[in-house]
Amino acid sequence: MGWRNGCEELTQSKPLFLTIYSVVIIGIVVSSFYVFSAIYSSNTPAAHSSAWLSSSISPEDPHHIEQALNISQSEKVQNVSTTPSPGKQNVWPTSVWDIPPSNKRMPPLKDFRLTKQLVQQRVKDNVVIVTFGNYAFMDFILTWVKKLTDLEVSNFLVGAMDTKLVEALYWKGVPVFDMGSHMSTVDVGWGSPTFHKMGREKVILLDSILPFGFEVLMCDTDMVWLKNPLPYLARYPGADILTSSDQVIPTVVDDRLEIWQEVSGAYNIGIFHWRPTESAKNLVKKWKEMLLADDKIWDQSGFNDILHNQLGPSVDDDSGFVFAFDGKLKLGILPASIFCSGHTYFVQAMYQQLRLEPYAVHTTFQYGGTEGKRHRLREAMFFLDPPEYYNPPGGLLSFKPSIPKSLLLSGEHNVDSHFTLINHQVYTYRPDPIHVFFYGILMLRFVIFFTHFIFFLFQMKQIRTALAIASLLNRTLVMPPLWCRLDRLWFPHPGILEGSMTRQPFLCPLDHVFEVNIMLKKLPEEEFGPEIGIREYSMLDNPSLPPEVKNSWLDVQLCKEGTQDCDGSYNTTVGGVLKFPKHSNEEMFMKVFSLFNDVKVIKLSSVQDAFTGFTNKEREDRFRNRVKRYVGIWCCMPDIPIGHIYYDMYWDEKPEWKPIPPQSPEDDHPPF
Repeated sequence: MGWRNGCEELTQSKPLFLTIYSVVIIGIVVSSFYVFSAIYSSNTPAAHSSAWLSSSISPEDPHHIEQALNISQSEKVQNVSTTPSPGKQNVWPTSVWDIPPSNKRMPPLKDFRLTKQLVQQRVKDNVVIVTFGNYAFMDFILTWVKKLTDLEVSNFLVGAMDTKLVEALYWKGVPVFDMGSHMSTVDVGWGSPTFHKMGREKVILLDSILPFGFEVLMCDTDMVWLKNPLPYLARYPGADILTSSDQVIPTVVDDRLEIWQEVSGAYNIGIFHWRPTESAKNLVKKWKEMLLADDKIWDQSGFNDILHNQLGPSVDDDSGFVFAFDGKLKLGILPASIFCSGHTYFVQAMYQQLRLEPYAVHTTFQYGGTEGKRHRLREAMFFLDPPEYYNPPGGLLSFKPSIPKSLLLSGEHNVDSHFTLINHQVYTYRPDPIHVFFYGILMLRFVIFFTHFIFFLFQMKQIRTALAIASLLNRTLVMPPLWCRLDRLWFPHPGILEGSMTRQPFLCPLDHVFEVNIMLKKLPEEEFGPEIGIREYSMLDNPSLPPEVKNSWLDVQLCKEGTQDCDGSYNTTVGGVLKFPKHSNEEMFMKVFSLFNDVKVIKLSSVQDAFTGFTNKEREDRFRNRVKRYVGIWCCMPDIPIGHIYYDMYWDEKPEWKPIPPQSPEDDHPPF
């Protein structure tokens, strides 16, 4: 009634007052709309991000950058606005990691389309560094960006293959553009049809950028930059293309380009630099046409085939360039010692041996899928993880592995050292000595392979025990460093590639032996028992380890039961040493360590003879079912039909177990 009377009174007023009333009412409506919009915006992830992140973040403030990157990736991002964006195309903040204002709507998706004007905003000295991916690789991309900004390099762009990644990177202050790929947001897996689609998108992207007239350093997201590469690339202004490779045998011992005549490894397109020359543009057009005509061609194979249409002669005596493709294109091959593959960095450590500084590492030559790549970067302390990764629920468990000096250091890798290792294995499960002797004589041809297996299995038994204890205590196991005598590859080889710089023994990545992707996979608890979290061996040395974890530590010294203070009682302070009896059962572990649930890190001096086994048969069966799947294969012995050998987590329970390949296709299966 009051509202109606007000309207009647308004209509009877003079025109001037009618106008004033109208303006006031419109003002109230507009103000209310603005207030409600601000309230809505404050509840969006963008506003939460701005509350977490300082708007003054800059590449020179690494503490704030790190804080900025620790926002949970599970947060939803604000929907793309369909409102047109007026003015010039400038969709990013001035500095990388600068978070857009919380009251600002995201520009429309069309503003993120790839144009020369958009790329020009990121170019420096006519060079732009580009990577691309989908939302599944968000953490890899943030790591990639963080490593570049740590090097004070900001002339880069990230291509997003799905709109979810466009939104997520925009709200983190990362310069991103929309590739229009409409890609799935999940990990597509190597070799899948979608994987090949991603390869074609890379070539289409190159073909789009090169006509702009800029130099393009294109790289995959599963690599990191360790040193600013731009000064190195500028040393070779005459090259049309500089490419990385899968070369594992050095052709130079300094930082010059590889000697092209000696390169036998494939050219790897995970890192390559293009100049906008006619030859380069012609090559990428031909490459694109090839891939679009046949979606079964792997992009890297096509690249290699085209370059080898004509390879040679050398351009001159000094540059290291070779004429390729059309006889005019000048190609240089980046040295694998400093533009590292997963082999030259993680296995050979070639850069260390040659006393060189690496520029990059690409997670190739690995066997654990995306999880394996992530784990390798974590082992090297390169990966960007949020603080909660270092402080998992239940706390951490670590142990000091025990490896006899003779197994690790004594003697050369020959028959004598092999028999030393065999004898150590004999003592472990006590087979007939005569059988071992004759078996060794018959298998001298494979002596080095057995050396590797015996050496590794000694470690495996300790890891199995540590996994059991971690499962009992509901703690995450910090895996120990693994030592290998033999390399792992996907083709037959003599153990160590001839001509490579692989040392024996060497610290090998976890995926050389363990199925990292299975260890990190959620398996049904009713069949496989409770999940056992793992972390990389280097985690406790990582500078990113939070203080609350560093300062909550308990050392546990195994002791012989009956000796002084060896009863598991707690009579020391956190950070001291707790004496714990060897050969303890499940109940003893639960009783003693339940008192230390608040301690973040429990470190055992050893796990040898620490645990007598589960008392609950059902729990033990599920644990065995789980960890049997944790180990993979070694590959591959030459000159035989089936060359791979399965690791067996319970090898010590099988007196007749031998490290030999399956003898028939029917035997070719994991030891589940």
